[in-house]
Amino acid sequence: SVLEKFKSAGINVYTVGVIYMKSQQAVDQAFEYAKMAGVKMIVGAPDYNLIPYVEKKVKDYDIRIAIHNHGPDNPLFPNATDIWNNIKDLDPRMGICLDIGHTVRDGQDPSMDVERYKKRIFDIHIKDVTAAVKEGKTVEMGRGIIDIPRFVTTLRRIKYNGICSLEYEKDMKDPIAGIAESIGYFKGVMA
Repeated sequence: SVLEKFKSAGINVYTVGVIYMKSQQAVDQAFEYAKMAGVKMIVGAPDYNLIPYVEKKVKDYDIRIAIHNHGPDNPLFPNATDIWNNIKDLDPRMGICLDIGHTVRDGQDPSMDVERYKKRIFDIHIKDVTAAVKEGKTVEMGRGIIDIPRFVTTLRRIKYNGICSLEYEKDMKDPIAGIAESIGYFKGVMA
């Protein structure tokens, strides 16, 4: 199977997503997919009206969902506060995948958000961006405006024990150099 190939190559598949869910059938498919893949978390973006149904599936499957923020481009979950306001009274397995690039482009502070919502931050997409506006673009980490050292310090202070996944949406035809630079920068900050 594909999962066995990943495992034998030393790749840990810990989640699936971002999965958009626009119907109950899409929610059902997402949870079946996660179960088949053997993961305990979905990074997703269910339509607002489906949140109660997603909560039911979280309970049925014992699979967490980390709702991904989308920034100013998409009215569906533009920021962590919006996600929090929709899940705070629901099952504690319903949480947030904080995309720090979209957070900054939406005029929010990822260090403040990760501290404020720490109990429900299940996953983090790290990147850097050129500007704190909708038009901000992904750039090699360390070349943009996000204060990555402060963010890492905050993660340590709140004892974040999840995963930070690099999301690099630049140079899609040949992204390897930018990915390597970004990972190197992030490792340097963590050291």
